[in-house]
Amino acid sequence: MLNLRVVMLLLALLWINLPASASIDAYPFPNDAMRHRYASLIAELRCPQCLNTNIAGSDSMIAQDLRREVHRLVLEGQSDDQVREFMVARYGDFILYKPQLKAGTLVLWFGPLVFLLIALGVVYRLLRRRGMKVTALTDQDQARLKQLLTK
Repeated sequence: MLNLRVVMLLLALLWINLPASASIDAYPFPNDAMRHRYASLIAELRCPQCLNTNIAGSDSMIAQDLRREVHRLVLEGQSDDQVREFMVARYGDFILYKPQLKAGTLVLWFGPLVFLLIALGVVYRLLRRRGMKVTALTDQDQARLKQLLTK
């Protein structure tokens, strides 16, 4: 009879190996230029389901569909901008890791800078306020300090 630890170890090894058996999309392209365009496009498009993963690195069904769609558009001769516009029209600005600069995305582009400036202003005011209260040591405080330093 197999030891329970051996069985658990074998199950753990099988479980760790599962991602390696996942299917890999292999789309044919007539030339390397199209293959490189495809690879760069799927690297810059965000998976709508996984949120913080591009469609190149996602195994979700929607990412597989989007990769297939990008492949079709590249083979049809669409430019990179046309592919991006196609995806934005269907999934919104969220699909792009670098959204376009327009009125609806100003908060995305400049919001972090505004928050940084506010934080710097608050820190400046706190430091300035702290520096304004400089008082001299009383005789009692000086005696205590001298006592602590001589020990």
